[in-house]
Amino acid sequence: QAQLVESGGGWVQAGGSLRLSCAVSGPTFSNYFMAWFRQAPGKDREFVAAINRSGGSTYYSRSVKGRFTISRDNAKNTVYLQMNSLKPEDTAVYYCAARAGGVSDASDRYDCWGQGTQVTVAS
Repeated sequence: QAQLVESGGGWVQAGGSLRLSCAVSGPTFSNYFMAWFRQAPGKDREFVAAINRSGGSTYYSRSVKGRFTISRDNAKNTVYLQMNSLKPEDTAVYYCAARAGGVSDASDRYDCWGQGTQVTVAS
Protein backbone atom coordinates (compact mmCIF):
# COMPACT_ATOMS: atom_id res chain seq x y z
CA GLN A 1 0.00 0.00 0.00
CA ALA A 2 1.24 3.47 -0.82
CA GLN A 3 2.46 5.88 1.85
CA LEU A 4 1.74 9.58 1.39
CA VAL A 5 3.51 12.53 3.00
CA GLU A 6 2.27 16.08 2.50
CA SER A 7 4.33 19.24 2.86
CA GLY A 8 4.15 22.92 2.01
CA GLY A 9 1.39 24.11 4.30
CA GLY A 10 1.70 27.26 6.36
CA TRP A 11 0.34 30.69 7.09
CA VAL A 12 -0.40 33.20 4.35
CA GLN A 13 -2.39 36.40 4.01
CA ALA A 14 -5.51 36.52 1.89
CA GLY A 15 -4.63 36.85 -1.77
CA GLY A 16 -1.38 34.98 -1.33
CA SER A 17 -0.22 31.63 -2.69
CA LEU A 18 1.03 28.30 -1.39
CA ARG A 19 2.17 25.13 -3.10
CA LEU A 20 1.47 21.81 -1.43
CA SER A 21 3.39 18.66 -2.28
CA CYS A 22 2.57 15.02 -1.62
CA ALA A 23 5.36 12.50 -1.92
CA VAL A 24 4.21 8.93 -2.52
CA SER A 25 6.20 5.80 -1.75
CA GLY A 26 5.30 2.17 -2.20
CA PRO A 27 3.64 0.54 -5.22
CA THR A 28 3.89 2.25 -8.58
CA PHE A 29 2.76 5.86 -8.24
CA SER A 30 1.51 6.06 -11.79
CA ASN A 31 -1.10 3.39 -10.98
CA TYR A 32 -2.91 5.75 -8.63
CA PHE A 33 -5.60 8.31 -9.20
CA MET A 34 -4.65 11.18 -6.85
CA ALA A 35 -6.67 13.82 -5.05
CA TRP A 36 -6.55 16.56 -2.48
CA PHE A 37 -9.19 16.96 0.20
CA ARG A 38 -9.45 19.44 3.05
CA GLN A 39 -11.11 19.61 6.42
CA ALA A 40 -11.84 22.77 8.34
CA PRO A 41 -12.58 22.73 12.08
CA GLY A 42 -16.10 21.46 12.76
CA LYS A 43 -16.72 20.59 9.12
CA ASP A 44 -16.72 17.42 7.04
CA ARG A 45 -13.80 16.54 4.84
CA GLU A 46 -14.40 17.96 1.37
CA PHE A 47 -13.05 17.28 -2.08
CA VAL A 48 -10.71 19.91 -3.51
CA ALA A 49 -9.10 18.54 -6.67
CA ALA A 50 -8.11 15.33 -8.41
CA ILE A 51 -5.91 14.17 -11.26
CA ASN A 52 -5.85 11.02 -13.35
CA ARG A 53 -2.90 8.66 -13.71
CA SER A 54 -1.30 10.35 -16.69
CA GLY A 55 -1.98 13.88 -15.47
CA GLY A 56 -4.01 14.59 -18.58
CA SER A 57 -7.32 15.10 -16.78
CA THR A 58 -8.01 17.23 -13.73
CA TYR A 59 -11.08 17.87 -11.63
CA TYR A 60 -11.89 20.68 -9.20
CA SER A 61 -14.52 21.66 -6.72
CA ARG A 62 -16.47 24.78 -7.57
CA SER A 63 -15.00 26.63 -4.63
CA VAL A 64 -11.41 26.37 -5.90
CA LYS A 65 -11.76 26.15 -9.67
CA GLY A 66 -9.77 28.88 -11.33
CA ARG A 67 -7.62 29.47 -8.24
CA PHE A 68 -6.06 26.05 -7.54
CA THR A 69 -4.12 23.80 -9.91
CA ILE A 70 -3.39 20.12 -9.33
CA SER A 71 -0.49 18.46 -11.13
CA ARG A 72 1.70 15.40 -10.82
CA ASP A 73 5.20 14.32 -11.70
CA ASN A 74 5.23 10.55 -12.14
CA ALA A 75 9.03 10.54 -12.38
CA LYS A 76 9.21 12.08 -8.89
CA ASN A 77 6.25 10.18 -7.40
CA THR A 78 4.77 13.50 -6.34
CA VAL A 79 1.48 15.32 -6.70
CA TYR A 80 1.16 19.06 -6.21
CA LEU A 81 -1.54 21.58 -5.39
CA GLN A 82 -0.77 25.15 -6.40
CA MET A 83 -3.10 27.46 -4.50
CA ASN A 84 -3.44 31.07 -5.64
CA SER A 85 -5.70 33.92 -4.56
CA LEU A 86 -6.18 32.25 -1.21
CA LYS A 87 -9.16 33.21 0.93
CA PRO A 88 -9.74 32.85 4.67
CA GLU A 89 -12.34 30.16 3.89
CA ASP A 90 -9.55 28.03 2.39
CA THR A 91 -8.16 27.57 5.92
CA ALA A 92 -8.13 23.84 6.65
CA VAL A 93 -5.99 20.76 7.00
CA TYR A 94 -5.22 19.56 3.49
CA TYR A 95 -4.92 15.85 2.81
CA CYS A 96 -3.48 13.97 -0.10
CA ALA A 97 -5.25 10.75 -1.09
CA ALA A 98 -4.74 7.90 -3.56
CA ARG A 99 -7.00 5.29 -5.05
CA ALA A 100 -6.54 2.45 -7.47
CA GLY A 101 -9.86 3.11 -9.19
CA GLY A 102 -11.05 5.89 -11.44
CA VAL A 103 -12.27 9.41 -10.87
CA SER A 104 -14.11 10.07 -7.61
CA ASP A 105 -14.77 13.03 -5.32
CA ALA A 106 -15.91 10.82 -2.44
CA SER A 107 -13.42 10.49 0.37
CA ASP A 108 -14.57 6.98 1.27
CA ARG A 109 -13.48 5.78 -2.17
CA TYR A 110 -9.82 6.52 -1.46
CA ASP A 111 -7.52 3.80 -0.20
CA CYS A 112 -4.53 5.71 1.13
CA TRP A 113 -4.19 9.01 2.97
CA GLY A 114 -1.44 11.30 4.15
CA GLN A 115 -1.28 12.82 7.61
CA GLY A 116 -2.37 16.26 6.43
CA THR A 117 -0.78 19.71 6.33
CA GLN A 118 -2.28 22.83 7.86
CA VAL A 119 -3.06 25.83 5.67
CA THR A 120 -4.07 29.04 7.42
CA VAL A 121 -5.19 32.09 5.46
CA ALA A 122 -5.37 35.32 7.42
CA SER A 123 -7.78 38.09 6.43
